[in-house]
Amino acid sequence: MQDELFPTRRRTRLLPTILGRLALTAALGLAILAGLVWGRVIVVPSHLDPFAPLQVADEVNWLTRIKLSRLERNGPQCLRVLAESDVSYRPASDRTDRDGCGLSNAVEVTEASRALSRSFTASCSLAVAWALFDRHVVGPAARRHLGQDVVRVVRFGTYACRNINHRTEGRRSEHATANAIDLAGFVLADGQQITVRSDWTGRDPRRAAFLRDIRDGACGLFDVVLSPDYNGAHRDHFHFDMGTYRACR
Repeated sequence: MQDELFPTRRRTRLLPTILGRLALTAALGLAILAGLVWGRVIVVPSHLDPFAPLQVADEVNWLTRIKLSRLERNGPQCLRVLAESDVSYRPASDRTDRDGCGLSNAVEVTEASRALSRSFTASCSLAVAWALFDRHVVGPAARRHLGQDVVRVVRFGTYACRNINHRTEGRRSEHATANAIDLAGFVLADGQQITVRSDWTGRDPRRAAFLRDIRDGACGLFDVVLSPDYNGAHRDHFHFDMGTYRACR
């Protein structure tokens, strides 16, 4: 089974979500139209305005993913959004390694609001998704379940010229273009370490709930989110990517 396959059991949830989005879009359109008819200026908050550029500080909602997808096709705009975030970075040189591997419009993330185990290279859209994840998911989940913040994120890697699941043949992984990141664990303010390997099915229900909240929150930002619930290959880490598939497991 390949990493980025869409889980069949989630397809039944799509229709209510789509209908809800259409209803909200229609409501916004009617509000703006009413404002034009009555000669009033209707100010739509940027996080509810489908035409407004993405801002990392904005509340995350269903429009966030749409705006993220636009950044994948607009490198300069993506860099402008990233420049206004808490992420420190430097541009990475474009390069083509071999057979579908390489970097394009990528950056090296050197720092974020929470410390990193080490810097990493990422496509610009992945770096923006990371900035959103760092701000809107990690801290709130830790405070909600553990009563303190995360001070450091431990990761496995991003760029690696390889196929999915390290197979000798088959499709290239999103890691091959620095469009994916793997996370192993988190360090709390009091020094406690929480790891996917030990705590996903560990004895502390608060740690397990925290990790599942992390997984679920990531699903609203990244295109593919894989956890130990997906398969044994992910028993010790989360995989997040901004690929062409949609999955949350």
